[in-house]
Amino acid sequence: MTEFHDVQFPLSLAFGASGGPEFTTQIIQLSNGTEHRNTPHALPRRRFDAIAGVKSIDQLTELMQFFISRKGRLQAFRFSDPFDYKSCALNEIPRSTDQIIGQGDGSQTIFQLTKTYQDETINSIRPITKPIRPITKPILDSVLIAVNGELLSPSEFSVDALSGRVTFISAPEAGTIISAGFEFDCVVRFDTDQLDMTLEDFGAGQLRSLPLVELPYA
Repeated sequence: MTEFHDVQFPLSLAFGASGGPEFTTQIIQLSNGTEHRNTPHALPRRRFDAIAGVKSIDQLTELMQFFISRKGRLQAFRFSDPFDYKSCALNEIPRSTDQIIGQGDGSQTIFQLTKTYQDETINSIRPITKPIRPITKPILDSVLIAVNGELLSPSEFSVDALSGRVTFISAPEAGTIISAGFEFDCVVRFDTDQLDMTLEDFGAGQLRSLPLVELPYA
């Protein structure tokens, strides 16, 4: 049985979702008051509560059908993170030069879509490295690819919707910079095996919570 269904959580239900990235930080406090902090994860895990998107009995019915089809926590699915779904800032339109995803060597034809996170100070901090997120569930018709800043025709490459790998028809020349712009989904699952629903009035239903948790390496 597959653990991932290539279907998207209904956008009408995702609207208004709250949540965001979460790290796991291990803290050891010494007797002198100093701390040693570490994290076992290079990338955060995102958590959401999509309860705000469910406002009517029709939406409650749609959610119940989706939830049962996923068998609660069993099957993962696509979710459009309202706070982070582009290769660029939320108020911008993706461009083919947004993210550098590799450098040509004259023979390599496959490159992984990635998104790098950095602020203005991270280049001056050592040994901190830039968090690089593999993008494994791109929106296919949004992907733009450039070589040395020159936008390629879609006929010159293909993109795998389930892995985010870009395959070139011809290998980019050695030393060329491969960049990309795109929109993408993340992979989540329900973080509950039960929908706690109430029927308040005719045509109106309510949920207590609708927790979703990201599977960052799926």
